[in-house]
Amino acid sequence: MVEAVQDAGVVVTGAGGGIGAALARRFAAEGARVVVNDLDARRAEAVAEEIGGIAVPGDASAIVGEARDALGGTVDVYCANAGVAFEDGGDGGPLDERSWAAAWDVNVMAHVRAAHELLPDWLERGGGRFVSTVSAAGLLTMIGAPSYSVTKHGAHAFAEWLSLTYRHRGLKVHAICPQGVRTDMLTATGSAGDLVLRPTAIEPDAVADALFQGIAEDRFLILPHPEVAEYYQARAATPDRWLAGMNHLQRKWEAAR
Repeated sequence: MVEAVQDAGVVVTGAGGGIGAALARRFAAEGARVVVNDLDARRAEAVAEEIGGIAVPGDASAIVGEARDALGGTVDVYCANAGVAFEDGGDGGPLDERSWAAAWDVNVMAHVRAAHELLPDWLERGGGRFVSTVSAAGLLTMIGAPSYSVTKHGAHAFAEWLSLTYRHRGLKVHAICPQGVRTDMLTATGSAGDLVLRPTAIEPDAVADALFQGIAEDRFLILPHPEVAEYYQARAATPDRWLAGMNHLQRKWEAAR
């Protein structure tokens, strides 16, 4: 058991399935009191019933107050897990503005809005934990998914900012950055995901395991696929070589299509 989460009030957004459901189950198994959020009320209620949690369905950007009340007035851990992804479609161009707006709102602004609601209490208490499900696309970039890649970079940048700004005031921040995970979102990545992500895809429970190991070790960056660290280093050290390699993947994807 991880002592840091025993009896903690935990909120997990996008927890009706996939990574979110795995996180909710693991927090509950570790002795936390868990609010399960999802846009799909039936899925949220099913997971909450399974783990003995509390379902608070709705838009992840607007449920902090209701979730706090459901937990008796205090949120100790907030998992900003809800996310959306769209496939390019194969023409090499950017997506329509509505898709970009949706990705920005869910993948970045929902995190910002939640932190805005949570920080006053956390800073007053001198403690709190913010968990951001970012994706390896937020450290690297995913072919065929411009809005997803760009907004996940934004989610990672915001998590970094929270950590460097408030860690001396007791805030713990974790950025989870897996590659492929066997969820509905992997299916949403389409043929690009089939090429790049599916061969090494892991189960959602493995992501939860990586997070809890990171919590125990007090680490910011959570890499369920350890090889992502090497890719991240290569991207920083030799960007042109890294971009050439990614362009090779792009051309391979285009040829396959």
